[in-house]
Amino acid sequence: MRNQLSDTIVNIKPSGIRKFFDIVAEMNDPEVISLGVGEPDFDTPWHIRDEGIYSLEKGKTFYTSNSGLMELRTEICNYLSRRFNVQYDPRKQTLITVGGSEAIDIGLRALINPGDEVIIPQPCYVSYEPCAILTGAKPVIVNLKAENEFRLTAEELEEAITPKTKIVILPFPNNPTGAIMERSDLEAVARVIIEHDLMVMSDEIYAELTYKDKHVSIAEIPGMQERTLLINGFSKAYAMTGWRLGYVCGPEDIIAQMTKIHQFAIMCAPTTSQYAAVEALRNGDEDVDEMRRAYDQRRRYLVHEFRDIGMDCFEPFGAFYVFPSIQRFGMTSDEFATRLLKEQKLAVVPGTAFGDCGEGFLRISYAYSIESLKKAMGRIREFVKTI
Repeated sequence: MRNQLSDTIVNIKPSGIRKFFDIVAEMNDPEVISLGVGEPDFDTPWHIRDEGIYSLEKGKTFYTSNSGLMELRTEICNYLSRRFNVQYDPRKQTLITVGGSEAIDIGLRALINPGDEVIIPQPCYVSYEPCAILTGAKPVIVNLKAENEFRLTAEELEEAITPKTKIVILPFPNNPTGAIMERSDLEAVARVIIEHDLMVMSDEIYAELTYKDKHVSIAEIPGMQERTLLINGFSKAYAMTGWRLGYVCGPEDIIAQMTKIHQFAIMCAPTTSQYAAVEALRNGDEDVDEMRRAYDQRRRYLVHEFRDIGMDCFEPFGAFYVFPSIQRFGMTSDEFATRLLKEQKLAVVPGTAFGDCGEGFLRISYAYSIESLKKAMGRIREFVKTI
C-alpha cells in the first residue's frame, strides 16, 4: 500500500508538553502535583456561566453568522477602543474564532504563499511554528535571551529579516516566560516592521494578565494597526478555556479572506460561548481584577522562593508562568523534569517544549492555588538538595 500520510505533518514533532501529561496520567498517583497546565484554576464566573445557560434555555442553539454574533463583535470593538484606543469595524474587521488558536492558523493560511518566511521569537507557544510549516512557510526562529528579559529587540528582528520575510509573530505577554513588551520596545520593533513593509500577528491572549503596567498592543503604535492581526480570546482572562472562543481584528481585506477559510472549515464559533462572552465583556472587569490579584500574589511568591533556593529566575510581568533556570545543575531540562517527577512526584514542563533555546529552563504555571504552590516548592527544595 502506498504511503497514506502527508510528509509535512509526519515530520512535525508532537507537542513536548503532552509527554509529561501522558506520564502523569500513566502514573495514576493522587500524590502527583502538576504545575504544567496553562489553565486558570478558577471557575468561569457564575454570571458568565448563567448567561450561557440562559441562552440554552431560550433555545439559542442555532448557527450564528460566519463572523460571529454582531452583538459580540460590537462588544469586542468597544473593549479594544476603551482599553487600547484602537478602533475596529465590527462588521468588516472582526472575526470570532474557535479559540485564539484558530485565529493563528487561519491568519497564517490567509497571508502565506509557499516559501514566505515567518519570524517566530522563541521560547513561545507551541502552535506558531507547526501552523507556519503547514502553510508552506519557512519559520525563522529568533532566540530570545534571559539577559534581555526574553523581549524581542529591534536589533534581533532586523538581523532575522530577509527579502522573503512576510510576517512577524509577537507572542507577548509570553507563554512560557511571562515576558512582556513595553511601549518603548514596541515602538523600536515597529520602526523595523514599517521600514521592511511586514505584517504582524500579535497574540495578546494574556493582555489582561500583566503585573507591572497595563499591556500595550502594537496596534496602538502609529502606523501599525493597518499591518497587524490582533488576536485575543476569553480563555485566560475570564477562565473560559473550555468554552473555546477567541477573536481576531485586522485589516478588512485580510479578515475577509480569513472569514472565507473559517466559513469552509468551521462555519461559526460555538453559539452558547458567544452569548456568554458578551456578558464577560460587559460585566466581567471585576472578575478579571480579582483573578489578576491572585495570580500576582502567586507570581511574587514563586519568584521569591526560587531565588531563596538559589535558582536564577527572572521576574515575569505577564501571563501566569515563571521560567526558572536550571543551568547550574548540569542537567538538560528534560532530565531535570523527568527526575523531579519520578523522585518528588512533581510535574513541570521542560523549557525545550517551547523551542530549542528553552534548554536550561523549566516552565512552571502558577494557575494553581497558593497551597498547591507551597507544596510544590517544598518538593523542589528537597529535590535540589539531592543534586
